[in-house]
Amino acid sequence: MNKPELIDAVAAKTGMKKKDAAVAVDAVLDTITETLGNKQEVSLVGFGTFDVRERAARMGRNPRTGEQLTIPASTTCVFRPGRKLKESVAA
Repeated sequence: MNKPELIDAVAAKTGMKKKDAAVAVDAVLDTITETLGNKQEVSLVGFGTFDVRERAARMGRNPRTGEQLTIPASTTCVFRPGRKLKESVAA
């Protein structure tokens, strides 16, 4: 499912106009993005948790040449699914 399909599904489930559903979906995604940008956790009970983690620098290897290189430290976003989401996917 892509973003336009998500907007269509939200509009269908809520009875909202597609334009209003698009505003709502954008607002949710923007809020999650801003919160993660502030290095804070977003927890949606039953769905999952978005979090920001620091990755340490590490040694890697270029698969083409075999040359060793240093992969720099970075910040990344992680998602841990909630119990309800795990159960619905496993069913």
